Amino acid sequence: MQGVTKREMTMARPSTIRTVEARTIRVPLDSPTSFSTRQVHHRDYAVTRITTDDGVRGIGFCYGGSDAGSLVTRGVRELFAPLLIGEDATRVEGLWDKMYASGLLQGRAGSLMRSLSILDIALWDRNARAVAMPLHRYLGGYHDESVPAYASGGYYLDGKSPEALGEELAGYVALGFQAVKMKVGRLDPAGEEARIKAAREAIGPDVLLMLDANNAWSDLPTCLRFMDRYEPYDPYWIEEPFSPDDIANHARLAQNTRVPVATGEIEAGRWRFKELLDQDAAAILQTDAAVCGGISEYRRIGATAASYGVKLCPHWFHDLHVHLVGSAANGQFVEYFPDDQVLNFRRLIDRQLETRGGRLILPTEPGLGFDFDDKALDAFALDDWA
Repeated sequence: MQGVTKREMTMARPSTIRTVEARTIRVPLDSPTSFSTRQVHHRDYAVTRITTDDGVRGIGFCYGGSDAGSLVTRGVRELFAPLLIGEDATRVEGLWDKMYASGLLQGRAGSLMRSLSILDIALWDRNARAVAMPLHRYLGGYHDESVPAYASGGYYLDGKSPEALGEELAGYVALGFQAVKMKVGRLDPAGEEARIKAAREAIGPDVLLMLDANNAWSDLPTCLRFMDRYEPYDPYWIEEPFSPDDIANHARLAQNTRVPVATGEIEAGRWRFKELLDQDAAAILQTDAAVCGGISEYRRIGATAASYGVKLCPHWFHDLHVHLVGSAANGQFVEYFPDDQVLNFRRLIDRQLETRGGRLILPTEPGLGFDFDDKALDAFALDDWA
């Protein structure tokens, strides 16, 4: 209760925040996995929990990067936690502004905004649990029982042939998914075309095929050489073709290809997303609530996008984003990872989402609908709760 006065303790309501804790978790990948420009051997996650005077606890989490995830944890512990102790957990919007203003000098994006994001997620989770409502219903609800999803995979692995890629994606279709995603941009144009051709032949003409470039290109002419190879295979979108800071080239590409441009997974703050929309640089936003500023900021971004007629297909963490797509009219797809080989955060929680016919079943349990697996956290932790 450090930082709470005796008077505040006497007047404390059940929703008064008593503790804020965080720790860093590093989970190795079973096999090194490659994107267009980098390879990942392990993933760092920052996790947090907020407990109020009534004993109700909310949890938050984010991907802290392939290294130095402790930067996110330090932001929670050193900057934001002291601001929250003694505050009313139901005053989410006010606490968001308080944290954002406090962090202006340290950074309005990146690790510090992820620190803010996971605390905001924990507040929403706590408040939904306190009234025994699933988070998607607490947020207003839109879908009834399930939400549309696409199966995300198609990563580069040593020795993985185009035929093996096709078999992987066809396996997702066999599970009922009518939309799948694969990585692109690492090979030369001919090598990439061989992979996409194999993927399209394996899944058939009617399944949506999304392409994720992970910032592969730095100039428009090079990107268009690849797009010329991709377009005959009817991609549903091209994701993150350029650096997230290169909004101008995203807009130029959108003017020069019939393939919709999707981006925004590592953008933070509503203002950057409005810039993407104003410049027609993205037909689909991939806002990540664990990156952009939490559930509060995700909802603001989603409302802004709705006024432009743009839909959201949030990035990563299907356990979180099933609630956000489930509670908004312009949520189009949840990105779903069918196993724990890439999104190995799945190993850290005590319950997995159910799927049916390529859709995700909306949780009925309070809040996020799951908790951390304490034994798993301890097994992979770089530090203790503090």
